[in-house]
Amino acid sequence: MPRSRVARAIPRLISLLVATRGLCGHLIGAQPATAADPRAALLVTPAWLAQHLHDPDLVLLHVGDRAEYDKGHIPGARYVGMRDVSVSSDDHEKGLMLELPTADTLRARLEALGISDRSRIVVYYGSDWVSPSTRIVFTLDHAGLGARTSLLDGGMPAWAAAGNSVTADAPARAVAAGHLAPLHTKPLVVDAAWVKAHANAPGVRIVDGRAAVFYDGVEAGGPRKGHIPGARSVPFTEVTDDKLRVKSATELAALFAKAGVGPRDTVVAYCHIGQQGTAVLFAARTLGHPVLLYDGSFQEWARRTDLPVENPAEAKK
Repeated sequence: MPRSRVARAIPRLISLLVATRGLCGHLIGAQPATAADPRAALLVTPAWLAQHLHDPDLVLLHVGDRAEYDKGHIPGARYVGMRDVSVSSDDHEKGLMLELPTADTLRARLEALGISDRSRIVVYYGSDWVSPSTRIVFTLDHAGLGARTSLLDGGMPAWAAAGNSVTADAPARAVAAGHLAPLHTKPLVVDAAWVKAHANAPGVRIVDGRAAVFYDGVEAGGPRKGHIPGARSVPFTEVTDDKLRVKSATELAALFAKAGVGPRDTVVAYCHIGQQGTAVLFAARTLGHPVLLYDGSFQEWARRTDLPVENPAEAKK
């Protein structure tokens, strides 16, 4: 190409690069996702949030007790509850709790929270509601918004400890409804048949995210004690430190390795009703693992007499 044509092309190339950089920055903020460090896009720090708190497309979601939110929350945060983004049966004896809505229903509920196609979403827990927060993050990922969704590491306690302001003021006006294109949901949920068929499949690890007393069959988490045969135990409380910050990559890798999870395994988590397991999945995502959720979890599995349960406590008798 002649030098004159190259010279004319340079400004256009620069403009294209700037626009592309701006788009990438808009989608994932100042902490872009990379293959080498997926953690960078999944977690934001209080310092990052303070810098971006007034960005026009930021949607900040507070997860916790409603009274807690009313008492104090990060300025501009919108309250979100489990009912806002899930469906549960009225029959607690036979139905399932905390299931994902249909794509159209989920889209409408996310729009009601003010989420749009251009939104940059940050989820945080008000005190210690870590797994409800990761459930919200998981739901947003399922909705196809995972690349623009992050968790505030350490939640509001970390925000306040860093000297940032907290307010009890209600929003000055009602949250304007957002606008989302039809959702392209990600296939992140599996059922009991899939879990049973893949319990011992190469490259797949079924992980129980409940406390060890339930996994070991010491306490009942439903009509039967124990866990899904072949499942490994990674209690959801183990993925955060004593300040409820997500543990380092080194610590998490050791935790999963101890449970028999290989560095490239697909992690399939379950718990009681599909909430605590999402904290385990979030931790696995920070390490680059593909993840799936058995949403029916042990609530469904233990009720079905055609499905086996392994009970270590019973075996010791």
